[in-house]
Amino acid sequence: MQSDIVITIDGPAGAGKSTVAKRVAEQLGIIYIDTGAMYRALTLKALREDIDLNNEDELAHLAHRTEIELEKIDGEDKVLLDEEDVTEEIRSQKVSNYVSVVAKVSSVREELVNLQQEMASNKGVIMDGRDIGTVVLPDADLKIFLTASVEERARRRYEELKEKGKDVEFDELKDEILRRDRLDQERKVAPLKKAEDAIELDSTNLTVEEVLRQVIKLCQEEL
Repeated sequence: MQSDIVITIDGPAGAGKSTVAKRVAEQLGIIYIDTGAMYRALTLKALREDIDLNNEDELAHLAHRTEIELEKIDGEDKVLLDEEDVTEEIRSQKVSNYVSVVAKVSSVREELVNLQQEMASNKGVIMDGRDIGTVVLPDADLKIFLTASVEERARRRYEELKEKGKDVEFDELKDEILRRDRLDQERKVAPLKKAEDAIELDSTNLTVEEVLRQVIKLCQEEL
């Protein structure tokens, strides 16, 4: 079932936005745009080049000279940074620790928001992030605010990293999520918040399949 519906999913880190958005895109035959991956890619480049993350001018220049593409290659979603596949590397804990710092810079957001809006023009898309329904696509057909408790989000991240063989501490992950929440909510430009016309879904006690069913039902009602 392909459509030209435009859907936004906002919410805090670890709420399951990307997982749900990908599944919805598959079922509806629309394009999935992972905005968080774009900020992660830029953060990775800043870390690689040892750029001062408190220097907004340097970050603005970096964003302007960086090419970020989201492509489907051999059926898999890939993130390309200056034509290099960084899909796995942008999910490292180091990038996670600093992405909110980079994402709060107004000139960086302006550069990437323009790119995101261009990606979403004239086509059916689902886009997830922190400010998609409020800033990037304020006229979207369906807006969802997906959340979950801090403990549940930390648990999901812990299990995800453990499956990848990473040695992590649950309490450290929980503290990091709380720090990211604070940075996202308190930033001056496009802070994390629920759009007035968004539908809130709490995924704390729901499986991915249960969240997916609710979102698909909402999409069908909109269509």
